[in-house]
Amino acid sequence: MIRTVDLTDTDPDDYRTIVPRADVDVDSAMTAVVDVCHQVRTRGEQALREFSAKFDHVEPESLRVPVDALARAAEELSPTLRSAFTESIRRRREVCEEAELETSSAPVELAPGAEVSQRIIPVERVGLYVPGGFAPLASSVIMNVVPAQVAGVSSIAVASPPQAEFGGLPHPNILALCEILGIDEVYAVGGAQAIAMFAYGVPNLCPRVDMVTGPGNVFVVAAKRHLRGVVGIDSEAGPTEIAILADQTADPRFVAADLMSQAEHDPLAAAVLVTDSPQLADRVREELEPMVAATLHTDRIRTSLGSEQSAIVLVRDIDQGLAVVDGYGSEHLEIQTADAEKVAARVHNAGAIFVGPWSPVSLGDYSAGSTHVLPTAGSAAYSSGLSVRSFMKAVHVIHYDKQGLDQLSAPVEAFALAENLPGHANAITVRRGR
Repeated sequence: MIRTVDLTDTDPDDYRTIVPRADVDVDSAMTAVVDVCHQVRTRGEQALREFSAKFDHVEPESLRVPVDALARAAEELSPTLRSAFTESIRRRREVCEEAELETSSAPVELAPGAEVSQRIIPVERVGLYVPGGFAPLASSVIMNVVPAQVAGVSSIAVASPPQAEFGGLPHPNILALCEILGIDEVYAVGGAQAIAMFAYGVPNLCPRVDMVTGPGNVFVVAAKRHLRGVVGIDSEAGPTEIAILADQTADPRFVAADLMSQAEHDPLAAAVLVTDSPQLADRVREELEPMVAATLHTDRIRTSLGSEQSAIVLVRDIDQGLAVVDGYGSEHLEIQTADAEKVAARVHNAGAIFVGPWSPVSLGDYSAGSTHVLPTAGSAAYSSGLSVRSFMKAVHVIHYDKQGLDQLSAPVEAFALAENLPGHANAITVRRGR
């Protein structure tokens, strides 16, 4: 079901060139997406309705979800699910407030009368996208909305694909969470057209936003790529990934279950086990077969595990294993080894690190308190998951008085003239002696 890649006798300069990776061709979706975005920009709501009928196979009665539909969805939640939702919200909000929230810096006095400080200012309006494909990811509502609220974003809109089985509304769980979180601007719009709606705005329906966040399929990613610059984006998220670094101390049943959990998302999902124990590799294979056969989405999982993006990677030791997982830069990385905390502390590249056998990725997907909107496709080497700071801008505030400027006038004039910009120098010169 899952192939083996043996790296025990390999020492490449760059493991990124040989780790398992899916080839997700965003460019191939661009032609269709550019046309969708153009149609939304020029024809607005009419285009959105046509695309809903074409792609979602339902045309919502109202593209903006009525507030009574949000309230009804929340009222109809089972007590168990409502409790699960509220606990997830509580934990995510607490982490946002205690670990992620940035405040303004104290002013730095560089010389008498020369002061620079930094203000942290929230983005004013954001559009949050919640997928509704293979699985309606209600949890993404929490992961998008809570950090935006904690950041102080004043205007928040949510879009999620309309569902034919729910009368053209997004999934009820998505609506219920919006109601619980106090979000009443919700749109039954999916895919690239939702991103275009947010980026350009649609008259008499949806004002344009400053930033779009949230995961989605390749067409959502392509729309983000196409519209970057028209609107801010969080990232170009690809299919989900899990890497597990494990040794002989790991429980093979736990490892198998965690690999399967992410493979369940999508046939393109990646599941990679990196281990220095051939015995563990064999036992994980043995555990996987009956576990996959007994679950709901067997075909989807078999496709994911059997494709090029998934593998069991054999390494000489944990040191080489760390080099492999750093080269891979996984969205989710589990450490199931002896001294797991020490091993985890040596990791450089991962979207989120799950330490020890009792911290499975599924916990982070829902209620660990961490974010599940994370960098994919190796971008963890240079980017971070969605957090409070994703919705905030750092703005320098420069306050020099006359004394402070006079002290620096000559150096600045010299610098400006050296760059052949006498007008810049003149803006200093005209202030001399005033």
